[in-house]
Amino acid sequence: MHLEPLDPYRWQIPKTGQMRVPGIIYSSEAGINALLRDGSLQQVANVATLPGIVTAAMAMPDIHLGYGFPIGGVAAFDWDTGVISPGGVGYDINCGVRLATTALTEDEVRPHLEPLANRLFQAVPSGVGSTGSVRLSVRDLKQVLTQGSAWAVARGFGQDSDIEYTEENGCLAQADPGVLSDRALERGRNQLGTLGSGNHFLEIGVVEEIFDAHTARVFGLVPGQVTVMLHSGSRGLGYQVCDDHLAAMKKSVAKLGLTLPDRQLACAMIQSEEGQAYLSAMACAANYAWANRQIMLHTARQTFMETLSISPNSLRMNLLYDVCHNIAKKETHQVDGKNQTVCVVRKGATRAFGPGHPDIPDRFRAVGQPILTPGDMGRASYVLCGTDTAMDQTFGSTCHGAGRLLSRKAAKKAGKGRSIQQELAKKGIVVKYTGRFTMTEEMPEAYKDVSEVVGVVHGAGISRMVARLRPMAVVKG
Repeated sequence: MHLEPLDPYRWQIPKTGQMRVPGIIYSSEAGINALLRDGSLQQVANVATLPGIVTAAMAMPDIHLGYGFPIGGVAAFDWDTGVISPGGVGYDINCGVRLATTALTEDEVRPHLEPLANRLFQAVPSGVGSTGSVRLSVRDLKQVLTQGSAWAVARGFGQDSDIEYTEENGCLAQADPGVLSDRALERGRNQLGTLGSGNHFLEIGVVEEIFDAHTARVFGLVPGQVTVMLHSGSRGLGYQVCDDHLAAMKKSVAKLGLTLPDRQLACAMIQSEEGQAYLSAMACAANYAWANRQIMLHTARQTFMETLSISPNSLRMNLLYDVCHNIAKKETHQVDGKNQTVCVVRKGATRAFGPGHPDIPDRFRAVGQPILTPGDMGRASYVLCGTDTAMDQTFGSTCHGAGRLLSRKAAKKAGKGRSIQQELAKKGIVVKYTGRFTMTEEMPEAYKDVSEVVGVVHGAGISRMVARLRPMAVVKG
């Protein structure tokens, strides 16, 4: 793979062969050297061959191998002449991150950390196939799929401000449950309010360092403050949506007469019947994910108050923001000096809209959209904000987290004979988990160092560091 350095943080894969546009990788030099050993750069080049792609196929510094598109990939397709690929969004549709601030300090919470972690572990179902206490009729489920976060808040799972501080107000309008398979609907009926498995988590953290005092004040972040971060998605329903539409689009590729460099890039024209059906199904899964995270935040609020015997006013657990990754959206961006309507695909990448953008809540508009970037169980997470440079270079996008460094199989091998839980306990981090191999598969060394990843996007100017959070307790699947 031939790469050309553009500056200290950007590398170009020149347009060759079937590529319609170049590839642009955001990375340090050390990060590039590691990427040359896996197939993710080839996936960037493959994405660049798809019809209607605009400007470049991009990848953030948390890039790693994915299904068809790399995880950490960003691509925009012309709304009228471009394609949509389920592999570009991924299986866990609207896997996203939600961060809440509190009025509590580390000194107040630390003595109660173990019972608090235990109660959260009991209250928020986690693990493969986990089911929740929110039982849905088919009619109820279809309302969740069309209303998203608002459905949960209307039923007492949260407060109106939660909707205001959720990307897209927690709902995509194109959702149509009529395009979902019976299997997808069935998988969604009993998993609402559940964390799931793998890299999904609920974390109690503390604000360890502030980098931008003004923006931190706007975001409501202060040193020593206890926070709650959630990372979860659309569970089995989203997985089924991806599976169902990949099968349909394999037929669409043949009908279009496309020759793809990878069968996992199965796609359809955005304006085709297949393309619109997928976007409607994807919107359903996205709305389900927002409702899912909304219910878990409400559960966390209740658990904190009950465990610590405090009032809502003493807790003041307020949603800072909810950002999604693994999603495709119709957006308008400046391309070659003109407004162009595009479908922006962010897979393992998150939105990073800059100051003044009308889609940002009024409270944040002067500084830019909050960006939530989780790391791993043993290191740190970051709060960033969006920038004008992101709007100019990446269709308003940035990294979504640390990014995997080791496969789950390799992590299990590297962790053999170790007690990751005890290692984390020595750092003052309490961990509760369900899966037999969760600790080794999700150990810190399985991920890139999030500080290095964030350093790249901050250095490149596509997002700006605001604060670093240190983990205190983690609930895993």
